[in-house]
Amino acid sequence: MLELKYIDRGYKESLVLIPGWATDYRVFGCLDIPYNYLLPVSFSPFSFARELREALDKRPLDKVSLLGWSMGGFLAADFCAQYPGRVNELILLGMREKYKPEALREINIKLVKNKKAWLYKFYQGLFTRKEVTKFRWFKEKLLKDYTGSIGLEDLALGLEYLSRVELDARALSGIKKIRVFHGQEDSVVPLAEAEGFGSCLPQAEFIRLPCAGHACFFSPAFKEKFFHE
Repeated sequence: MLELKYIDRGYKESLVLIPGWATDYRVFGCLDIPYNYLLPVSFSPFSFARELREALDKRPLDKVSLLGWSMGGFLAADFCAQYPGRVNELILLGMREKYKPEALREINIKLVKNKKAWLYKFYQGLFTRKEVTKFRWFKEKLLKDYTGSIGLEDLALGLEYLSRVELDARALSGIKKIRVFHGQEDSVVPLAEAEGFGSCLPQAEFIRLPCAGHACFFSPAFKEKFFHE
């Protein structure tokens, strides 16, 4: 069941921040952009869109913007496809069109063998070598809790969702404003692959972030480009 945390930051518009696989809302702890934040504290990816719409119906929010990172991008896109009239803007970060099920099954096998070791390498790979200070923050604030408290069942559920979902550009035709941010040094989703699906969204701006990895919202270039694109 979806649990939302609302942070009133004194702005007119609200933004739903949707985290990627093997993380939670706390990964956005350093993000500072001019919105009130709606943070999914707990949720199932398979019922996210419907439950978010139901949650918004209970609040004085006719429309929201959505920022989805990695797996969160699929969740954001799914909501936009089903409820385009509730959306101001869709912001996608670190996205690809789809994941290969066989690669996800291999990840699940490795997690069962040694979850903590595999996750540590995964989290480290979200950042480039030039993003040492950003990874240090992640390591100090989140890494121990993530590797210890995120269970195999939840990780497997996310992988199962990713094995089934695919970004459908046609389903997003009703969303007039879309921005796609991608780190030029993303080792999880290569830039060329992201550019391929980005070209299928004619209404979207594709914004490359120099020196940024998969967790591109940690990059100073993200905030700079966010305001100037």
